[in-house]
Amino acid sequence: MAEFALTTIDGLSPNDVIPSAANHDGKDAVRLVLTPDAETPDCPTFAQLDGVTFHNGVIEVEVAGDTVPDAPPAARGFIGIAFRIQDDLSKFEGIYIRPKNGRAGDQLRRNRSCQYFSYPDYKFDHLRETAAGEYESYVDLVPGKWTKMRIEVDGIKAQLFVGDVDQPTLVVGDLKHGPNMEGGIGLYIDNGTEGFFRNLRVTET
Repeated sequence: MAEFALTTIDGLSPNDVIPSAANHDGKDAVRLVLTPDAETPDCPTFAQLDGVTFHNGVIEVEVAGDTVPDAPPAARGFIGIAFRIQDDLSKFEGIYIRPKNGRAGDQLRRNRSCQYFSYPDYKFDHLRETAAGEYESYVDLVPGKWTKMRIEVDGIKAQLFVGDVDQPTLVVGDLKHGPNMEGGIGLYIDNGTEGFFRNLRVTET
């Protein structure tokens, strides 16, 4: 098991994000925002942990995501984890939450509170068009509030647990890059997001 307090930016390699040490809601954390020229959505916009290789196991982290003041209208505070990242950043799997959807007044938005995607070919819009509702789900979220995420990965299966729950919020049965790919882990944000991360734990199985 490897643990990362994420109270400094040491040991992080950013790609299209700007990391800084910060305090959010009384807790020390790493803060991420996008660079002005970052390519989005569902792209390699993350800070990768140096020296970490992950295949199967459990990734646990506390996150807090909200929108920046000048965020585009469709921004939802996207925040989560990229995993099995290839060295050249050409492929990875990702799971994130959309905090501004969790208590939206529109039911369809609520149903899109968390998301799986696979870079580069299976972004959220493609998955939504070809398999509506299969790779996203509802979960109660509050923008800017510290939220526990746990991602369990085994072969082609991944499960997302949000908060202290026994049952997964999202179940993915066919990770698009297959069961054998391994790679890095990244702290992920997307359009218009200010994201905070703390207490990352990685357990290989």
